[in-house]
Amino acid sequence: MFIVGLDSSVLNVAIPTILRDFDTTLSQLQWVITGYSLTFAALLIIGGRLTDIHGPRRMFITGATLFAIGSLIAALSTGVPMLVVGEAIIEGIGAAFIAPASLAILTRTFHGRERGTAFGMWSATMGAAVAFGPLFGGFLTTEFSWRWAFMINVVFAPLAILGVLLLTKPMPRTGVREPLDVPGAILIASGMGLLVFGISEGTLYGWWHPLRDFAVAGVTLWPASAPASVVPAAFLLSFVLLYSFYRLERSKERRDAWPLFEFGELRHPGFRNGLTTLLFVAMGQTAFILILSVLLQDARRLSAFTTGLWLVPAGLTIVITSQIGGWLTRQIDTVVVVRIGLTCQSLGLILTVLVISPDVSLLQLLPCFLLFGTGLGFAASQLTNVILRDVRPEKAGAASGANSTIRMIGGALGIATVSAILGAFTIHYATANLRASRALPPAAREAAITGIHEQGVSSTASTTTSPSVAAEVEAAVTDAVGDASDQAMRFATVVVIIGLGLSFLIPRDAGMVIDDDERERELESELLAEATAVQ
Repeated sequence: MFIVGLDSSVLNVAIPTILRDFDTTLSQLQWVITGYSLTFAALLIIGGRLTDIHGPRRMFITGATLFAIGSLIAALSTGVPMLVVGEAIIEGIGAAFIAPASLAILTRTFHGRERGTAFGMWSATMGAAVAFGPLFGGFLTTEFSWRWAFMINVVFAPLAILGVLLLTKPMPRTGVREPLDVPGAILIASGMGLLVFGISEGTLYGWWHPLRDFAVAGVTLWPASAPASVVPAAFLLSFVLLYSFYRLERSKERRDAWPLFEFGELRHPGFRNGLTTLLFVAMGQTAFILILSVLLQDARRLSAFTTGLWLVPAGLTIVITSQIGGWLTRQIDTVVVVRIGLTCQSLGLILTVLVISPDVSLLQLLPCFLLFGTGLGFAASQLTNVILRDVRPEKAGAASGANSTIRMIGGALGIATVSAILGAFTIHYATANLRASRALPPAAREAAITGIHEQGVSSTASTTTSPSVAAEVEAAVTDAVGDASDQAMRFATVVVIIGLGLSFLIPRDAGMVIDDDERERELESELLAEATAVQ
């Protein structure tokens, strides 16, 4: 679980370096992270059911093997498509099998106080992945290569498999051989994929009028001569698929035919409003990390390692305050803890908007990190308690899967939306800066503007230009990235504030007494949610 949690946070700080190595754009590369999140989210519920059917050891070994294979493909990738196949698809499938299987192994291996100790160590491991993932990824990227961020998984996954074979016993299957809702999984994955594609690629292909051909593997699927862009078509098809998913699941629910998601559970206000709140919190969380990674490396000109070092205080704060938040739930209502956390998160984002600039210092960002980390530590894990509180025990597994799915979808939408905002505003501000410059010859200005439109935040001056022209273009792009990051951070702030407002729709249950067995069941649900939160 450590390498599953480490994977996404490692990749975040390596993005600018990969952009330059593959000579690609942020909107294309963000599909690596977005695809991983969507694959994970789409298959997580199925992974849990397969664990019950085939046993946790077998599914854990299968997942770890797939994770190692995907990591090897990603490490050896020669371009974005190969990286997407390894990281977003194969690793995503492996992670969706590993997460529920690892928790099931702990549940069946440890009992009583030993189980609490084991879960505590499991949770601390995930917290360590959050805290040190950016630093570790930055060190590997700066001192060696971003490819080692994937290659380490090829080393550790077989060790995990060996440990499971040597140190655990075969475990009986607990589930019946129920039919898996494969059509539902296909509909939700494809529908969300098209939705995220539309959000992230609008600036590239045009929100309405087409700007370029849409081609896959050299085959033009949507020409630039079409009356409208491929983006509105993607939105329309996404709506059709997601609505079809809703109708399919409602039909399966009425027939008791093992739906992937039971929409009837949304009648519980805690479950319904908790999931909605979680969607916005996940969007804001991923947006915050991505924006700072781009700003610090492409505007502040820090190395990937230094960027990771700067982000460590936020991660450590999450680890510490998540334990404090759990303790607070024994003193005050869980919903109040969530609201306190979202308030701290909002204040941290507001403060970040006030200080963010291309020359921002660590000292200026430190209070932002502490506030944001405290908020996330309080809110993220305790939202799971709120979401599952009103759900019947026999429905807890599906509800937990829905919780993880919404968290992953929110993260994917956050990355897609922020990538689109960063790309659009960087092009806008950089173009304005270059046109206002009196030091650039007309030919150099037009060449630089063309490069900005093609490369966005990763744009650099041509190596054939003079040093003075290159410096002028770099200054224009640096200022543009800073201004674009400010706009993107404003979006993240609004998103989390909306989440805070939605949390007031969640009913409180003050004075609720939780016995040890109930608390243990809640802890198990929390841990699975924390495993997906790092993504």
